Amino acid sequence: MGKIKTSFICQECGYESPKWMGKCPGCGSWNTMVEEVQEKNNNKLIESTSRPLAINQIELLEEERYSTSLEELDRVLGGGVVRGSLILVGGDPGIGKSTLLLQVASNISSKGSLVLYASGEESSKQIKLRAKRLEVKEENLYVLSETNLSAIEKFIEELKPKVVVIDSIQTIYRPELLSAPGSVSQVREATSVLMRIAKTLNISIFIVGHVTKEGSIAGPRVLEHMVDTVLYFEGERHHTYRVLRAVKNRFGSTNEIGVFEMREKGLVEIKNPSELLLSGRPNNVSGSCVVCSMEGTRPVLVEIQALTCATAFGMPRRMATGVDYNRVILLMAVLEKRVGMQVQTFDAYVNVAGGLKLDEPACDLGIICSIASSFRNLPIHPKTIVVGEVGLTGEIRGVNMIEKRILEAKKLGFLKCIIPKENVRGIEIPKGISVMPVDNIHEALDVILGG
Repeated sequence: MGKIKTSFICQECGYESPKWMGKCPGCGSWNTMVEEVQEKNNNKLIESTSRPLAINQIELLEEERYSTSLEELDRVLGGGVVRGSLILVGGDPGIGKSTLLLQVASNISSKGSLVLYASGEESSKQIKLRAKRLEVKEENLYVLSETNLSAIEKFIEELKPKVVVIDSIQTIYRPELLSAPGSVSQVREATSVLMRIAKTLNISIFIVGHVTKEGSIAGPRVLEHMVDTVLYFEGERHHTYRVLRAVKNRFGSTNEIGVFEMREKGLVEIKNPSELLLSGRPNNVSGSCVVCSMEGTRPVLVEIQALTCATAFGMPRRMATGVDYNRVILLMAVLEKRVGMQVQTFDAYVNVAGGLKLDEPACDLGIICSIASSFRNLPIHPKTIVVGEVGLTGEIRGVNMIEKRILEAKKLGFLKCIIPKENVRGIEIPKGISVMPVDNIHEALDVILGG
């Protein structure tokens, strides 16, 4: 007989303890320790079928990939779906995760491959209603409404599909475990079983994961460590476009993004997101500046808007949307100290038009210029873009992939590009656009605002 082992696991961080504690030592949360019972047989010896090999003896085979017929998704995945991979897709409720994966399932099944869509949140009729709206009619697409992991595993072994979609991992449970669906032990066990299925049967599995109010994947952190790829589906409810971003990818880059637009008949790819993000941009208005941000290997032109006004209270207010708040505060301090612009008595509001989130230092100069433009009430020429990282002493540091940024600006009709001086060496400047190198924010503001 096996020996019964009881342990307590924190549902927030996965910390395991042999005894119950009111406060978790791992994350400090109260009343999050849940009992987990496991049967452990110490009499059986584990026999390994693998042997250690010298690294030079290991044969390197290129991964077998297949397309989802969505170029934006294929780019984020590194060139397509790798066979036998486990992919986690997270995002806010209603952002379009189920819609995207149903379209992927439809595209793959339309090529003759068998696809199983297992949902623990919706009935088969509800999935059929969405499929009708998306005009999905493929015969090779099977739908299963089930939360029992053992039943899902049985149907996977019977059908042997090429792709499986699990919507969502927080609703799937293992009957042998006593904890509720969505708990740390259930999510960990379900992911472990699905990973074994993906690797042994060479089936690609997409997992939908809920997110917390902070925007991270709900459940234990081990969930993200176990899967091969983690994708986040981002977007604002008041905007129609969505951004698919890879934060982990064992088979490709983690910097690529895919841009989609939500329409009545599903998600539509946006081939050139710069045009979408710059649409409706006002001309000859102060506080507006265009920057070029690199999202993986793709340059994206984005408008940064700033508004400064005299504060009505003793403490000026600062707000930032789409950019890091602390970064804005730092850049305003540089603007005041190095340029002498007295912004300490002004409220400042910075926004990235379109709802995109920028975290690249190359957008620093754009934030500086938009704030200075609003403060001096001087508009920036609408055909000018700025690129550069700003240091604490006011210097403008070089950025990567400057040639791609300039070519993207020229393609969209921009005439002038302000770049760091150290980026000028060794680049080929295309015809039709003027490149002006600057060394510090004094020179940049002189060129852009005329002093």
